Amino acid sequence: MNFLCSWSGGKDSCYAFYQAIKLGYKPAVLLNVMNEFGDRSRSHGIPKNILQAQSEALGLPIHFFSSTWTDYEVKYIKNLQALTKSYPVSHAVFGDIDIESHRAWEEKVSAAAQLEALLPLWQGNRRALVLEMIEAGIEAMIVSCNQALGPDYLGRTITADLVEELENKGIDACGENGEFHTLVVNAPFFKNKVEVENVEKTVSSNYNFAVLQLKG
Repeated sequence: MNFLCSWSGGKDSCYAFYQAIKLGYKPAVLLNVMNEFGDRSRSHGIPKNILQAQSEALGLPIHFFSSTWTDYEVKYIKNLQALTKSYPVSHAVFGDIDIESHRAWEEKVSAAAQLEALLPLWQGNRRALVLEMIEAGIEAMIVSCNQALGPDYLGRTITADLVEELENKGIDACGENGEFHTLVVNAPFFKNKVEVENVEKTVSSNYNFAVLQLKG
């Protein structure tokens, strides 16, 4: 019943982590994929030291590997297999909600490492899940977003009011279609808040990113 968590640093992976614990599973290690330069996460663009600060707040080790999108699957399986040798894990936890192709991929790579994929948020109502996360005390800020939102949304905390604002703009409350990504800076199960500041905003591949650094 021990699990590794596919950890993006964002709200969905964090809430899936929390729900897995509530279901009786025990966390052993976090897994994050970095870009090919190894300085920030592949999907959310979060700096490595901030992800490490999250793992310290959770009191868990975090395992990184670097990858391009081209060799992502091969490396992912290889690292899952390595983690099963270092930690007594039987499950891999993912934060996907309802995109079937994502679930199929996660089940495929987990099976390749003799792990069972666990998706605690699966088939939940997207809006309800976000509101549950907020109610649970998970504090997340937008750290990247598409041009439909624009750079002014970078750094904003996910609140019930913001969820309503997003939906009024026709944006999915969860950002499940890639409209935005988040960084969790605090949760009831964190030992401490991860204090970050947004020092700059950049655009890459028509996507806006907050340039983040730890405070202090």
